[in-house]
Amino acid sequence: MSISTSLKDQSSTGFFGHPKTLSNLFSIEMWERFSFYGMQAILAYYMYFSIAEGGLGLSKDLALSLVGAYGGAVYLSTILGAWVADRLLGSEKVLLCAAIMIMAGHVALAVLPGAAGLAAGLILVAVGSGGLKANATALVGSLYAKDDTRRDAGFSIFYMGVNIGGLIGPLLTGFLQLRWGFHIGFAAAAVGMLIGLVIYISGRKNLPNSVQVVSNPLPVKERKAYLIGAVAFIVVVIAAFSLKIVTPESLARTIAYVVIVASIIYFTLMLRSKRVTAVERKHVLAFIPLYIASTAFWALFQQQFTFIAVYSQERLDRSLFGWEMPASWVQSINPVFIIVLAGVFAALWTKLGNRQPGTLVKFSVALLVVGVAFLVFIPLDSLEKTPLLALVGILLLCTVAELLLSPIGQSVTTKLAPAAFGTQMIALFFLSVSLGTTLAGILAGFYTEGNEITYFLALGGTAIVLGIALLLASPALKKLMGEVR
Repeated sequence: MSISTSLKDQSSTGFFGHPKTLSNLFSIEMWERFSFYGMQAILAYYMYFSIAEGGLGLSKDLALSLVGAYGGAVYLSTILGAWVADRLLGSEKVLLCAAIMIMAGHVALAVLPGAAGLAAGLILVAVGSGGLKANATALVGSLYAKDDTRRDAGFSIFYMGVNIGGLIGPLLTGFLQLRWGFHIGFAAAAVGMLIGLVIYISGRKNLPNSVQVVSNPLPVKERKAYLIGAVAFIVVVIAAFSLKIVTPESLARTIAYVVIVASIIYFTLMLRSKRVTAVERKHVLAFIPLYIASTAFWALFQQQFTFIAVYSQERLDRSLFGWEMPASWVQSINPVFIIVLAGVFAALWTKLGNRQPGTLVKFSVALLVVGVAFLVFIPLDSLEKTPLLALVGILLLCTVAELLLSPIGQSVTTKLAPAAFGTQMIALFFLSVSLGTTLAGILAGFYTEGNEITYFLALGGTAIVLGIALLLASPALKKLMGEVR
């Protein structure tokens, strides 16, 4: 494909006034999120439901811990996906391979019985989702010139696909799981990913040539060393599980330790590097409290897939006009609110312009709001069943907090990143998400009968204290951030 043909394709208006190839990327992201959230909506239930109910019969604590470990591994894998794209294959090939891995993972969950299917499925989906998440955004950006006024709108359309998939996935897989069992639900996730993959392959030839370029190719003479290192890492992991140094019970804690060590190394490298200027070093220091705040937020927010999944199944009144809603459908509430509110928040920030709150205030309020959301569970504890509208209100608060922190966090990360460590700084933000998601699984194990109020007070109270502390520290942090808001 010639350069002129590529430019012509990207300037076309075949998809709502945008490059026609956006429809392919929109589709694969929508179906990937359909499969990801559809599978995750029933994953905890599959692990801890009894064998008679079609589950694996694991203990509830272990199941929730593994869900957290899996979620943490997804965000860890984004770093691997970005590295392979930058050094070996390019974004487009990595995305294609990642999509195939995701589909294979869902097939494994649908077809293979017991622990073997669970392990194979989660490993494939985690690595594949990390690779796709790391590169899909880059491919969307490749469709537009930097001065193309359609660029922001194109990303908005793309992210709409994320939330449509996140909305529909749990609804369908939850329904199928109740009617025909967990494996049919997982099969639906595999079919969804297959549909997205077919649509994407049909249009990948129209992507610009730039997506095939490896931006920082690994020298041939160094590849053998990296291959040996990769093989050694796999051997160490297998040995760790074989010798029971790492067990399913300790997997979440192990991932948390790995993320913490990796984060410390990243921060140390940046703060000590001679390529980082004095001003940039202040920016890195200012990012540390934001990293902690992000970790704390995700540790609560991601409990939608751990504690709230259990709560929805055991404590929630899901009766609607004589019909009982599947517990997994609760996972579709957040995407609904995102679809409704994302545009509202974007319009609000645009209208306020320079008068809008700064990043530190938005992060602080996000922690306060998600903390309050958990405290709202306390008065509900005296009820035999929690009204559905009450949980909807709690998830609305969580969504507001998400919109105050998640997109803002990604934006400020790019602003505070040293010129020589742009990718590493983004990796740090994903590491905070990884650590928080892993902690969501670990913390959910403390939610036990008779300990509910203590659980809500500890988590909600900690988030509120951190939010207030960040707000009080904002004057000093603003000095470190300089002109970055």
